[in-house]
Amino acid sequence: MRNYIIRRLLLLILVLWGVTLVTFILMHVVPGDPAKVLLGKLSGNEVLVTKLRHQLGLDKPLVVQYFEFVKGILRGNLGNSYKFKASVMSLILERMPATIKLTFGALIIGLLIGLSSGIISAVRRYSVWDTLSMLFAFIGVSMPVFWLAMLLQLLFAVKLGWFHVSGFEGLRDLVLPSVTLGLIYSASIARMTRSSILEVIRMDYVRTARAKGAPERIVFSRHVFRNALIPIVTMIGMQFGGLLTGAALTETVFQIPGVGKLLINSTLDLDYPMIQGGVMFVAIVFVLVNLFVDVLYAYLDPTIRYD
Repeated sequence: MRNYIIRRLLLLILVLWGVTLVTFILMHVVPGDPAKVLLGKLSGNEVLVTKLRHQLGLDKPLVVQYFEFVKGILRGNLGNSYKFKASVMSLILERMPATIKLTFGALIIGLLIGLSSGIISAVRRYSVWDTLSMLFAFIGVSMPVFWLAMLLQLLFAVKLGWFHVSGFEGLRDLVLPSVTLGLIYSASIARMTRSSILEVIRMDYVRTARAKGAPERIVFSRHVFRNALIPIVTMIGMQFGGLLTGAALTETVFQIPGVGKLLINSTLDLDYPMIQGGVMFVAIVFVLVNLFVDVLYAYLDPTIRYD
């Protein structure tokens, strides 16, 4: 197991390095000049633009800028935001609690709805519940998260007045965003859970357990669900990146001051240090979650450790 984890860590380090390179290249390929964006109406003054570019270090060769960026990451310094004139790390940490609450709320809702819906659909295959459940799962997979967010916002906030339309004043304001993101997330989990359970149910060891007279509850919990979890856990880890992306869009629609909204606004402002730092933060969270999923996967299927 230790060698397995070490191999995964080495691969994740390569992934993070790739993220830094791709992020840096994409930022400098996109048209626009951060100095002109910051100067606003004064952007026509080339003297001011040149001076600001020098202050921000944008006049240095791209190779030098990239290695300074990587060196800062290795030292734990993500730089200072052009717009906010503050440390990128402090800005991320300031907004991280709202994003964590939203993401974990959506994760819990998605797992509860997705797993329970998928299990019932598999156990009651071809029933009315199975048909309706898979129909809603198909709609959930197809529907953009921002569209569902606006629909729920219109119904529960504007029409019924149960929640605030936007803003973040307490946990109550996270209910609607968490439900929005959780419903989208649950759709993929429900479909994978159903198909995985139906595949395992056909296995010989399940029929053998039933032939020996084992109670159906024991057969399902010990032989079916445990083995069906392997692809489900893998899919949950792969979908976590989508959950983070959905969190950014949800934060923007509901005006929640989280990391995602900060990153989107920074992209519009061409705030290079904030974009680079935000992307690296999201990438680190993503690879750590996938490392946890890999370890859990190896625990559920011991043969993976020795592959």
